[in-house]
Amino acid sequence: MIEMSEVYKTYPNGVLAINGIDIKINQGEFVYVVGPSGAGKSTFIKMMYREEKPSSGKIIINGVDLSTLKESKVPMLRRNIGVVFQDFKLLTKLTVFENVAFALEVIGENPKNIKKRVLDVLDLVQLKHKARFFPDELSGGEQQRVSIARSIVNNPSVMIADEPTGNLDPDTSWEIMHLFEEINNRGTTIVMATHNKEIVNTLKKRVIAIEDGKIARDEARGEYGIYD
Repeated sequence: MIEMSEVYKTYPNGVLAINGIDIKINQGEFVYVVGPSGAGKSTFIKMMYREEKPSSGKIIINGVDLSTLKESKVPMLRRNIGVVFQDFKLLTKLTVFENVAFALEVIGENPKNIKKRVLDVLDLVQLKHKARFFPDELSGGEQQRVSIARSIVNNPSVMIADEPTGNLDPDTSWEIMHLFEEINNRGTTIVMATHNKEIVNTLKKRVIAIEDGKIARDEARGEYGIYD
């Protein structure tokens, strides 16, 4: 479960990005985070995997209080949180297999287990046949699938996605969204920041709308809303 209680975030330049957020997200939920540009969505997302720390308040994920978590413990936290970015963040000099395997190698996984686990998740994202390819040999959609495979190879309980379809064409975006749905159906909590109105309004999920650093709406099977 993800829980935020009286969370504020002020940046050194004085910008108040998050202004008193209280929220609970239960295990297995699929949540869209929407709102206008500059509303605080990215900060909200980044605090969940401790890329940013709150100025005050509590953020608890699976019983761990991120607001007081020591820096040395952050890598351990991230073993149980998968993160997918808009720009993929793949290692260009590594193959598809090596990119996914790297997520297991850095946590000291037994080499005997790595090959099977990597091939299993590549099969899930339908890229097993391209395991030996390099990122620049793949389409944008395929690169995002590799990014997703890397984020779930540790069997995380939570997946955070920051505009995962932002650089993809509409058809590919739908393919990626159906993959997220399949992962969610397996029990993984998904929190996704998105500007894709069509996806939000078609694949009905819980919608949390952030405006001026506050939660403006929190609706089960909500809609995107009107934002410039």
